Amino acid sequence: MDFFDNISGEGLILGRNLLIAVLLSAIVVISGCQWKHEQVTHEQEQVTHEQEQVTHEQEQVAYKEISPQEALALMEEDLNVILLDVRTEEEFQEKHIPGSVLIPDYELAELAAQMLPDKDATILVYCRTGRRSEAASRQLIEMGYTRVYDLGGIVDWPYDTVSGRDPSTEYSSKP
Repeated sequence: MDFFDNISGEGLILGRNLLIAVLLSAIVVISGCQWKHEQVTHEQEQVTHEQEQVTHEQEQVAYKEISPQEALALMEEDLNVILLDVRTEEEFQEKHIPGSVLIPDYELAELAAQMLPDKDATILVYCRTGRRSEAASRQLIEMGYTRVYDLGGIVDWPYDTVSGRDPSTEYSSKP
């Protein structure tokens, strides 16, 4: 005997309508969960895409490490390359790459805008061993310079160097 056999008339219609309503509600809930899952997945994909885009943009403006051989080739190709020595004045006078501009790393934030006005210029940064040049390269990128190359240390420079002062290319905070 079927459950609905004992119910007649309005009760039968009401019972069947209730059953249909429950089934439809279950279908809506299940499909809603699926839609919500698809929406969350789409949002996650969008966030991942935005993160990849930010990473790509950061890669475009990050400084690059460059070997002495690559630096020399770049200097021969582009005569407007700026060689930036971030060591102390004493280290600079002892030995530096010809044509270098001296801005000690501890004065870079203060003097970069004055000494390096073109933020799109190609800048090769070096120090003695590479530690200060790496930090200075990062700092220049943060300041908005776009073509910064970390040459590392002068100890690895196999080409000509000069000693003494070159007033045309150095900055000194001393009077």
